[in-house]
Amino acid sequence: MNVGPWQLIIVALVVLVLFGRGRISEMMGDFGKGIKSFKKGMNDEPESPAAQIPPQNAAPASDAKATSAESGSAKSGS
Repeated sequence: MNVGPWQLIIVALVVLVLFGRGRISEMMGDFGKGIKSFKKGMNDEPESPAAQIPPQNAAPASDAKATSAESGSAKSGS
C-alpha cells in the first residue's frame, strides 16, 4: 500500500481540524522539551549508583559513638 502526497495532505488537514493550530504547536513544544530533557539526563551520568542512595538503617557515626559510650558507663556504674 503506497501512501502518496495527497493522502498525507488529507491526514494533515484532518489532524489540523481536530486539534487546532495552537494545540498542535503546544504539543510539539512539549515534545521538544521532553527530548531535550531526555538527552540532558543521558549526558548526566551518575558517578556510582550506590553513592546516590543513602543507606536506610545505618545510624550516623556520632550517634553510634554516643550510644555506645552511654551504655558502657551505665554498666560500670552499677
